[in-house]
Amino acid sequence: MSESTDKPPQELSHHHPKSSIHALIIGAIGVVFGDIGTSPLYAIRESFHAEHGFAANPVNVLGALSLIFWSLMLIISLKYVVLILRADNKGEGGILALETLARKNGGNRTRRLSEVILMVGIFGSTLLYGDGIITPAISVLSALEGLKEATPVFEPYVPLITIIILCVLFSVQRYGTARIGLIFGPITALWFIVLSVLGLSKIVEHPEVLSAINPIHALQFFVKNGPRGFIILGTIFLTVTGGEALYADMGHFGKSPIRIGWFSLVLPSLLLNYFGQGALILNDPQAVENPFYKMVPAWGLYPMVGLATLATVIASQALISGVFSLTKQAIQLGYFPRMGIVHTSDKEIGQIYVPFVNWAMLIGAVWLVIEFQESSAMAAAYGIAVSLTMLVTTFLALLVARSVWKWSTPMLVCIIGPFVLIDLAFFASNSLKVFHGGWIPLVIAAGIFLLMVTWIQGRKLLAAGLAEHSLPFAWLVEQFQSSRYGRVEGTAIYMSGRRDTVPLALSHNVKHNKVIHERVILITYQTLDVPHVRSEKRVDIEELTNGLFRVTISLGFMDDPDFISVLGLVNEKGLLIDPEQSTFFLGREIVLATRKAGMALWREKLFAFMGRNAQSPVTYFSLPAKQVMEVGVQIEI
Repeated sequence: MSESTDKPPQELSHHHPKSSIHALIIGAIGVVFGDIGTSPLYAIRESFHAEHGFAANPVNVLGALSLIFWSLMLIISLKYVVLILRADNKGEGGILALETLARKNGGNRTRRLSEVILMVGIFGSTLLYGDGIITPAISVLSALEGLKEATPVFEPYVPLITIIILCVLFSVQRYGTARIGLIFGPITALWFIVLSVLGLSKIVEHPEVLSAINPIHALQFFVKNGPRGFIILGTIFLTVTGGEALYADMGHFGKSPIRIGWFSLVLPSLLLNYFGQGALILNDPQAVENPFYKMVPAWGLYPMVGLATLATVIASQALISGVFSLTKQAIQLGYFPRMGIVHTSDKEIGQIYVPFVNWAMLIGAVWLVIEFQESSAMAAAYGIAVSLTMLVTTFLALLVARSVWKWSTPMLVCIIGPFVLIDLAFFASNSLKVFHGGWIPLVIAAGIFLLMVTWIQGRKLLAAGLAEHSLPFAWLVEQFQSSRYGRVEGTAIYMSGRRDTVPLALSHNVKHNKVIHERVILITYQTLDVPHVRSEKRVDIEELTNGLFRVTISLGFMDDPDFISVLGLVNEKGLLIDPEQSTFFLGREIVLATRKAGMALWREKLFAFMGRNAQSPVTYFSLPAKQVMEVGVQIEI
């Protein structure tokens, strides 16, 4: 793909000096790989959980290890690290970035197909909210369960300690993670080194476990267990649940640091630890109860629980930050109503905090711990949402490969086709967990999806209603050129949702007050299907007639809509605006739900409710509150 001029400065080139590359690799290890790096705590244990009925014999153990090895190689290494990381939207990754890339490069794609892609992408993003609730709960809980191995005294208190740690974790979000992030990389790197050492200590005792690299062992597992063996795919999938994070965090670190970190440290460490757990189980089948902590010598249990807890907190932090970023993207793209977004760093634009989302995730995570009590019980709720997200990502990547990379049909079938089949197999196996907790993330995703599509459709209906009440620009220009209205001193700034119609606040002012300000500036924000827009391309100024200006502010879906930050760009282009000497006019639409054609009445009422509770545009656009006047209008939808 060609280099884009719309990338932020830090993403214009990935040709960093060596010191910068090393820092990015350490940062990627600390943020990107946290989720997948904590899977050894529970993945193999869940594969041989008593309810699945798989005996810890050599055929089953080697078969499970073979499935884990090839899952990591095919799903993470080939699909995500090699293939999906190529699908960057101006340097950014993540399912919404992929969805916008798939839609805007569709050539002659029909409008209907574009809408289908939009809905698929939105649904895939909603699944990550469920993941954002479950991951902190299961990760921290599984880490603390190591205390049971040290002494049974702690067993009744593990859920309570987990809840306390989760409350602390979510409570500190408002302070930002810039300082804490400096130590994320080294701690996580230490975690992976410890994983390697633990695994090697057991592999050297039973090196025959390495034969599991041969895929024949996976086939023998299915031959021996028959159709029942299909169940294990749902737990094997737990080893690859961090795959989406690799892609979502690409914009923060770039492709090369992620790829180097994965192949040089993370992948070898995971494989060594998984194979080490397998070697331990071959030697002592009773160790299957908690093979990770059974590898740890008695003197190291407490330090290991501490390190594992730190690693899971870091993994959770990375996912929480990812959900905040996803929410911001959704708001900018018009998929969510405005919410309060707090910037926690004046140096890093990506350091944000979304209070409503933060506390909602905390409530969800605490409820899961109270409901399930053990990580084994919670594991059933974990895989299904992530497996469905991965299937959506593969579908969108297929569209990008066809429309952007111009792959032929044979190439699509040979390269992406196998990933589709693998994703379908994992999703089908995870679907067996629906009635054992797997319904939880699906219900969360369905609820958020309903809110998002209602908001999108409601905004379309509202725009149509506003258009019926709006007047064309020809009328406005005529009023400015006529002498029937008096001109008053000062600058009036009108926030306008559309460039082709007169804001209702302005037409009402002209009609009822019979006056026009000396200067009238119409400001319209538009969000483009790119992550960032360079400062020199962000502002466009057009003088429509004497004293009437139209300013279009273009933003990427990861840029901030702060008007004050854009004001300097406006002034640089010659249109001098002093916010303290200007009056900002906003239109406040009062939505009335009716039985007119559009949405179901209850959805229209839901849209109206979301609109009433959305963040004020004064706060969202950082306008000077004392200089703002609002003009209300009722719109039936």
